[in-house]
Amino acid sequence: MNLSFKLPTPLDYFGALVQSDAQFHLLEVAVCLGQDDYPRLDVQQVLAEVDVLLARLRQRLPADAPAMHKLRLLNHFFFHDLHFCGNLNHYHDPDNSYLHRVLERRCGIPVSLAVLWLELAQGLGLPAHGVGFPGHFLVKVNLPHAQVVIDPFSGQSLSREELQARLEAWRSSHALPGASELPLGHYLQAMPAREIIARMLRNLKEIHRTQQDWSRLVAVEDRLLVLLPQAWGEYRDRGLAQAELGQFGPAVRDLETYLGQAGQGEDAQAITERVVRLRRALG
Repeated sequence: MNLSFKLPTPLDYFGALVQSDAQFHLLEVAVCLGQDDYPRLDVQQVLAEVDVLLARLRQRLPADAPAMHKLRLLNHFFFHDLHFCGNLNHYHDPDNSYLHRVLERRCGIPVSLAVLWLELAQGLGLPAHGVGFPGHFLVKVNLPHAQVVIDPFSGQSLSREELQARLEAWRSSHALPGASELPLGHYLQAMPAREIIARMLRNLKEIHRTQQDWSRLVAVEDRLLVLLPQAWGEYRDRGLAQAELGQFGPAVRDLETYLGQAGQGEDAQAITERVVRLRRALG
């Protein structure tokens, strides 16, 4: 008897990891994003490396250390001893979004640095969360008598006044009147793990779109649609990228899915006309 076994693809593995919000391990999901560009990436080895860092950190803490002491020690360990920092010179390098490369190079973008920092913070028992602040991902820790908000790009602890200034700057750059916007607290809500991964993927998506790297963009869209099956705009964007690659059949299917589910938008006519042209090309 001949037995054949099909090994799971990286996308299959990703799909299994993101199936349930209750069992969503942010770090492992984030690490496996690198498998598209690094097919031989050993995800479990990367997780083990982070476990070693956490063990080193725990050795420095007394068993009864208060939360503020844990937080101060974590920040010193992460930003000073390990020298994690933001990659200012090459901000749009895709490697900034791949956790194994962030670990190797000790630099990344706010959201990737935040995922590593959060793993260590939560490993110490700190009530830490990611914050999808406009334009710049942050982390926060809810202490008994205070909320500490930190910029993972620099390690800076941000006051309420500094956060408000950042928010006003963002509103101004997007031509949004401050008086009509939601209060600061709205922008400091904890972001669920699924949305953090979506933010990481959309960062990569924008990089690949800018570079017109359509095959890599399609790979990112494949993950986004596994993660967020009803994100209909992603079907449109994947279909347009597939069309650029000459994959007209899949492109038509994705664009028609978009039109069927969310086709009343401003781009409905343009997408409909694109589908007609693609069908003509298919013969």
